[in-house]
Amino acid sequence: MDERRKSKRLELNSKLILKRLDNEKQEEIGIEVDDLSKTGVGFRCEMPLTIGAVYEGFLTIWTKEVIHALIEIVRIEKTPDGYVYGASFVGMPDMDSGRIEIYQTVQDNIK
Repeated sequence: MDERRKSKRLELNSKLILKRLDNEKQEEIGIEVDDLSKTGVGFRCEMPLTIGAVYEGFLTIWTKEVIHALIEIVRIEKTPDGYVYGASFVGMPDMDSGRIEIYQTVQDNIK
């Protein structure tokens, strides 16, 4: 499989709460983050989401800060336990993507 990621991915134990933007009914969806980069996030979820849809997310990072982000679903894989998704950040502020990049640097130096 060809690597298509634009940025290095990191594992992060976190939760992301999602709300779909183009739907009047905005239910919160809890997910488990598998990996994170400054350009996107990989996560697991029991609920089916829609490829191409944009969701509003609140990502709790390692410092316990919450990053507000818009994510677009770009990849879906069905598993026995639910779904695995790949999503790209849409219009994430430089300050927030910089926080993720700093964490990557710190983790690389620890290893």
